[in-house]
Amino acid sequence: MTITTGAPPPTHNTPVALARGFLTGGVVGASLAALVVGGIIESVPLFVTGLVLPAVYGLLFFLAGVPRRVREAALVPCTALARVESVEAVGGEATSDVAVRFDLTVAPDDAPAYRVAFTQDINLADLPDYRPGGVVVVQYPPDRPWRVRIVKRPTPQWEERAAGAQLDSAPGPAMVSETPEGCAVGFVTLLALLLAAAGVVLLFRADLFDEGTSGLPPSSVQPSVSSSSSSSSSSTTVVSSASGTVALGPNQSFLDKDALRRAVRTLTKGTDTRAALTVVVQERLLSIVYAPTGSNAPTFDPESLPYDRFPALVKEARSSLGVGSPQTWQVTVERLTGSLTIRVGVTGSDGAASLEADGDGKVVRRTPAH
Repeated sequence: MTITTGAPPPTHNTPVALARGFLTGGVVGASLAALVVGGIIESVPLFVTGLVLPAVYGLLFFLAGVPRRVREAALVPCTALARVESVEAVGGEATSDVAVRFDLTVAPDDAPAYRVAFTQDINLADLPDYRPGGVVVVQYPPDRPWRVRIVKRPTPQWEERAAGAQLDSAPGPAMVSETPEGCAVGFVTLLALLLAAAGVVLLFRADLFDEGTSGLPPSSVQPSVSSSSSSSSSSTTVVSSASGTVALGPNQSFLDKDALRRAVRTLTKGTDTRAALTVVVQERLLSIVYAPTGSNAPTFDPESLPYDRFPALVKEARSSLGVGSPQTWQVTVERLTGSLTIRVGVTGSDGAASLEADGDGKVVRRTPAH
């Protein structure tokens, strides 16, 4: 059987994607700035707003997608045979199901074959059934052929067809979405993040300056600001009585090996261990909000966190929760519910999703995008 494939979809930025990126960046920037400013001026309403705003935005995002999901659920899925090109386990080793990334050649009966890559949870006992070169039965929405799912228990007719089928590999890159988003969406998201953060700071600038200078000599209220640079890296550190921030330079990430732990040690170096209310980590920005003196809020030691697990948690959230092409991620650590919670939120072309881990970095809950 000869297989052909169409050209991969072009990369472009739709108005909806740009608007979604702008809103997401605005929410992230405003919530992070509200956490930092609220901690500095000891404003409980502002601090709580910084925590609640992402949750409200996520809920509204979910509700806005309900009509689309209802329409998709009403469509009869297409069934086809597919050849397994490659199989790679990407996470979930601690459970009976493991997240597996598949690369398939899908061969519909009434359309050209095409390559597609996706992630699906597979039971460990069933992994030997999905070897490269094998033929499986898949289903996908007729209007979204990239959302392929392997049918684990096909009907006898399809099972018989799969047993006797011989499929050739389709050339070309694997399809992961219909309209991959270009760099403009990332730029708009970053711009909105910076504008929102600056807006919050400007809105409360009077309180910030008053809080920092009332009753104290000028020399005792200035935050500690330091920067370090070399031919390959640079960073900026800002430390005050209520918070600490580390911003990395270009071509760096807190997902790099030991980068996050070194940044935390920079904030606590030369001082007594300070209890933290929250730790927020993004690609190149770390922010720690410390508990005010005499506060009874639940706190934790920022140096005790399992930072070595953060890159794996972010990777799992970006690859196994169905957000499509990830654009932004954020890790938030807090103890508001009594136990330490590490929450990883990701947004992509197919929506927003999150996973939660305990104080040891073990995943306890996943909330996929769909």
